[in-house]
Amino acid sequence: MAKVLSINISEKKGTPKTEINPGVLIEEFGFEGDAHAGKWHRQVSLLAKESIEKSKGLPTDGLCHGVFAENITTEGIILHTLPVGTRLKINECILEITQIGKECHDGCAIRQLVGQCIMPREGIFCRVIKGGKIYKNDEIEIVE
Repeated sequence: MAKVLSINISEKKGTPKTEINPGVLIEEFGFEGDAHAGKWHRQVSLLAKESIEKSKGLPTDGLCHGVFAENITTEGIILHTLPVGTRLKINECILEITQIGKECHDGCAIRQLVGQCIMPREGIFCRVIKGGKIYKNDEIEIVE
């Protein structure tokens, strides 16, 4: 079963996020209170625990969910293998994958802290099709 491990937001782009529970998703906007929310295609970012674990050889002591600036940390689903256009259902919310990976910007606080950032390779980005509340441990379903 795929599930939400944590929900994370930040007030400033390019910085690690802080865990919240629950998170409020606003249709066609993103998470309430998150710097990345807005009327664009990367409203919400997701990163799998399985991808984070690939960083084990890096200095990751003390790293927590949200350190790679992901809004939702997941477990049990290999996110970066899903095609653009795939829809994910979490509680009553629907997210649509719009982008896989991204360019890591210069001066990235995460890259400075860890030495590299996994988000550019294995993070996914979504827009919010249907908003609502999501909670830690909510199930993630792929919607056909």
